[in-house]
Amino acid sequence: MNEVERLRILDQYGILDTPLEEPFERISALARLIFDTPIVLISLVDDRRQWFKTNIGIDIRETPREQAFCNETIRSDDVLVISDAEHDIRTALNPLVTGSPHIRFYAGAPLITPEKARLGSLCVIDRAPRRFDERQKAILQSLAGLVMKEMELRRQTDHDWLTGATSRSAFYGTWERLAARMTPPSIGLISFDIDHFKQINDRFGHMTGDRVLIDVVEVCRGVLRDGDVISRMGGEEFAVLLPGATAKSALAVAERLRQAIESSRRPEGDGTVTASFGVTMLDQSDIGLADPLRRADEALYQSKANGRNRVTCSWAMPAEIGPGVGSVRNGSLSR
Repeated sequence: MNEVERLRILDQYGILDTPLEEPFERISALARLIFDTPIVLISLVDDRRQWFKTNIGIDIRETPREQAFCNETIRSDDVLVISDAEHDIRTALNPLVTGSPHIRFYAGAPLITPEKARLGSLCVIDRAPRRFDERQKAILQSLAGLVMKEMELRRQTDHDWLTGATSRSAFYGTWERLAARMTPPSIGLISFDIDHFKQINDRFGHMTGDRVLIDVVEVCRGVLRDGDVISRMGGEEFAVLLPGATAKSALAVAERLRQAIESSRRPEGDGTVTASFGVTMLDQSDIGLADPLRRADEALYQSKANGRNRVTCSWAMPAEIGPGVGSVRNGSLSR
């Protein structure tokens, strides 16, 4: 399987940058108990980093991909064992070996999807050299299978486990049905995410962050029509489908959502929650959701670059609506 397809499948799970969750923590804790290692990680590899869904024994949640032992693990369906990282040509100069957390032993079982994509690994790590026999490999593979089953449950469900928004996979399915039915297409797409969400988590804790995500979805539902679809795409990122929309109405809906979020929630009584938005329209030349999502995301990034808490559209004469601005004005982004 090529890397583009692997990354596309990883994206469907919507798991990157999500909070710690009990099912995954339990599997990792069991692995730590069985193998008696100080570090256990559930690691997922995207195009630039390895990100840890669980990180027992270390404080960080990600490392650059070029430092990832897991990057070697996903090259094969087999368990990767490195008995002494200091004397293995693949890892001897790795900063995670020469510096903190001073890895010496590594065993990782790949997380393999039903499509045979290897997304990451369940790995056990020690700061001293060790051996790992065939029985231990089999146990680690079984535990990795449990991780993958838990991830698959999240992909298959129609709704996000935390917010109740439409799941990413269901969102893709709805898009395909609407695009096939509407000729010519008249579907708006809004992409938005919560501004400075990491600071909310860092300052007030993940429980408050989860509450903000839930509240944002509730606020958006109060603005959207029954036929509109809001999905949590991952972390603090959301997307909205607007069937039967025009460019003007899609832009207006995005601004109403922006205003509603800004006025709705103040974590712990201190600080306003805001969001940045990008808007696009389905084009007849689009194949699947990748192109319109890219356009909406590019517009969203423009909103962030221009100060956040604003709306930017993607079409030929783009527009921005910001706090206190009541009319559409020209911007610099084009399709």
